[in-house]
Amino acid sequence: MTQQHAHLENAGLVVVDKPAGITSHDVVSKCRKAFNTRRVGHAGTLDPMATGVLIVGIERATKLMGLLSLTTKSYTATIRLGVATTTDDAEGEVTAALAADGVRDEEIAAAVAVLTGDIEQVPSTFSAIKVDGKRAHALARDGEDFELAARAVTVSRFDILDTRRAPGVIDLDVEVDCSSGTYIRALARDLGAALGVGGHLTALRRTAVGPFTLSRARTLAELEADPQLSLHIDEAARIAFPHRQISADEAEGISQGRWLDPIGMSGVYVVIDPDDRPIALVREKGRRASSVMVVRPATLR
Repeated sequence: MTQQHAHLENAGLVVVDKPAGITSHDVVSKCRKAFNTRRVGHAGTLDPMATGVLIVGIERATKLMGLLSLTTKSYTATIRLGVATTTDDAEGEVTAALAADGVRDEEIAAAVAVLTGDIEQVPSTFSAIKVDGKRAHALARDGEDFELAARAVTVSRFDILDTRRAPGVIDLDVEVDCSSGTYIRALARDLGAALGVGGHLTALRRTAVGPFTLSRARTLAELEADPQLSLHIDEAARIAFPHRQISADEAEGISQGRWLDPIGMSGVYVVIDPDDRPIALVREKGRRASSVMVVRPATLR
């Protein structure tokens, strides 16, 4: 097997169940060691406090990461009302504690409804968003004064599963489905602010990134003991994107960097050759359907 073909054979996704207390980059480092390759990347950062689905790309599948990070995500979380923190989660310093005992369930439900659907959200100050080339969380830790602009996000589901009341605080167990770029910490902050008592996140677990769920996830211990892909790059492309069948001639062309005629499909989709192999991820614009990532370049076919 040539080195190039080995790279395609070993290319794919690992669905990791990230533990609490480590960064997403720590997971990448461990996967580099387990799979014995430098070509490892991840899609959609999880905070150190958070657990759950982290998609890791191995070898050529690293090129999928930017596209997969744009997909929808699902979470379970616990929001504490009555306490606000600097980071909008339990790792920050308390900035305000206002007894939440008087907040009624109906008021919470109304405030949750306002934060559901298409909303404008200001990201958490302690986030990875860049401000003048520097990460917001680094500026915040240095005491810099800055403001982040609100951005349009979609919260398609924000359900309260359980409500637990204790002196001064209310803990809400919630499930959230949302678009890429939504901060669950910011939802906790904004819910608490709307109710006048402050709020922050005490637990966060990502249950899905697009079609990739916890049912496919493996722990780091399992991966280190037996480093196997969750999905080969072909399977990952088929699962994550809509399909378009193309001819052998079209497959040859697009694998060499040429384009296809558009057929009216929106968004990114995968083109599949007559041998049922994904050849490229494509996006239509004007009179061209051009590749945004070639899964199988001519040199690897």
